[in-house]
Amino acid sequence: FSLATAIFMTEISPELGKHFVQPAVEIFVGIPSVVYGWIGLTILVPLIKNIFNLRFGFSVLAAGIVLAVMIFPTITSLAADALRSIPKSYRAASYGLGATRWQTIAKVVVPAAVSGLMTAVILGLARAFGEALAVAMVIGKMRAFPTSLLAPTNNLTAAIAADMGGAMEGSEYNIALWTMALLLFIISLACIFAIHFLTAKGGKQA
Repeated sequence: FSLATAIFMTEISPELGKHFVQPAVEIFVGIPSVVYGWIGLTILVPLIKNIFNLRFGFSVLAAGIVLAVMIFPTITSLAADALRSIPKSYRAASYGLGATRWQTIAKVVVPAAVSGLMTAVILGLARAFGEALAVAMVIGKMRAFPTSLLAPTNNLTAAIAADMGGAMEGSEYNIALWTMALLLFIISLACIFAIHFLTAKGGKQA
């Protein structure tokens, strides 16, 4: 959805994207995560409960939808910037060879901007990995591995934030919390290295 919106903003209808879609996306970027969590708690959780006839609507599915909505504006904005950075001469050359607009987008613009698009996706996912509050409000905070998308569970960031202060120093649970923090750090580090790799690769291709 993010990549499709970015393509619409830059290639399909630039004027509408510039004056309507982009301002709306930028507004969503500035919304605090607690607002997303509250909307998910009051609207999404009861909706999932009623649709799937569950006892509670708190679930991995609810958390995933909230995170998807949260990272949508971030990926869309960065992807649109990556598409706009492609020189207009690429498009003109494609049209000069007889390509249609859709062929130009699919065969020229998107492949040329692929490193920037992947960077946008990774940055959006990195934000999702580190989110605690919004996810904790809709995931159920149950200390159990989920058996399905409709099962409640807990997320690493919320567990660390909630229990780190009360865990006894040197206890097994304290060590487990530090291990969870190390896992999050490794994931974030992997995202950073992936972004640097894609950026360097895109620079060499240019």
